[in-house]
Amino acid sequence: MKKDLEQLMKSNNADVLWISGAAQQNPSMVYFTGGIHVTGADLFIIPGKTPIMFHGMMEREEAAKTGYDLISYSKYPINDFQKPAKGNLLEANALRYKKMFEDIGITKGTILLYGSREVGPFYSLVKRLQELLPELDIKGDFDEAVIMEARATKDPAEIEEIRKIGRITVDVVSKVQEYLSEQEVVGKTLVKDDGSPLTIGDVKALINLWLAEAGAENPESTIFAIGRDGGIPHSGGTPDDPIELGKAIVFDIFPCQAGGGYFYDFTRTWCLGYAPDEIQEAYNQVKSVYDQVVSELELGVHAASYQERTCELFEEMGHATIRQNPAIEEGYIHSLGHGLGLNVHEKPWFGRKEDPTNNLRIGSVFTIEPGLYYPGKGFGVRLEDSWYVAEDGSFHKFIDYPMELVVPMKGS
Repeated sequence: MKKDLEQLMKSNNADVLWISGAAQQNPSMVYFTGGIHVTGADLFIIPGKTPIMFHGMMEREEAAKTGYDLISYSKYPINDFQKPAKGNLLEANALRYKKMFEDIGITKGTILLYGSREVGPFYSLVKRLQELLPELDIKGDFDEAVIMEARATKDPAEIEEIRKIGRITVDVVSKVQEYLSEQEVVGKTLVKDDGSPLTIGDVKALINLWLAEAGAENPESTIFAIGRDGGIPHSGGTPDDPIELGKAIVFDIFPCQAGGGYFYDFTRTWCLGYAPDEIQEAYNQVKSVYDQVVSELELGVHAASYQERTCELFEEMGHATIRQNPAIEEGYIHSLGHGLGLNVHEKPWFGRKEDPTNNLRIGSVFTIEPGLYYPGKGFGVRLEDSWYVAEDGSFHKFIDYPMELVVPMKGS
């Protein structure tokens, strides 16, 4: 949580956090600014001081919403640095940043760098700035030891924001289920009013529309995959594939709040009309593993232990798992879950048993998503909900939604 930042900085010998880039679609910046409309900024977090934000003059009122100490880039016209840089644009920008740093008292110590910028030009800028201020040690937080560690637990306000996007998510899922159940069927294929097949692409277009209408964004698209595609965990689905009765559809939806805010993550597997025995059996096994793992969740336990438990359960059922062979392509082939927040994937990591920080703590937000994948047999099955640990140490699913495999067709 944010309250842990200063201690995390101290324990990692960090004197300053430098977050750069836009204030939207930029998780580290959103974390500190709340998603204001600023197209480019540099934010400095210094222990014991009010954060300092450099911003564009036209966005001064948006920047002021943060309550931080503000400095406009207009105080540092790039033309003032062109002459000493002899017309070299990189040198001019590096000299400009050097002056900015000096004016806020950052001339030595360790800076951890975060944010989203075009990597090539920004790398060159930071490299030259480091040369101009040799007493600074500017580096990336490769171990995710400060901001990502703070974000690994959420306070009640953050949990409520995730619940809000969760409500939008399941409302869209409900609309999709209702829409599919009402379609006309010719043979085994769902058809539109003009008699042409209803396709994966048609449904994904409706998903995007309904999310947008609800004020959500879908920056990482949606998985809506039928048949063999559903047997490949991150196949988004083939747009031209017709939607047919009796084929497993893996529907994995992970939108975020407008502006790049908090994500939700949710998966259901459906068969329209009926389910073949083989798919129903796999579904029952996935549901059994889901229920068993959820029943065993405990505060303080390392997330990777639940991945081990999931592998154990599937292996007892006769399925190959990633624990036996990391390169397998059929069976249980991925991690049980992951943390969730301003990134759709973040700490705690269920697949990183070597990292002792991946334990379940008060404020942890994470997914539980066991699955079985058999593309050679033409299907996959996954079930997923997002969970959190409340302040009293209890575990809760954000939003409840039916888990039945078969979606009855209203016209049949």
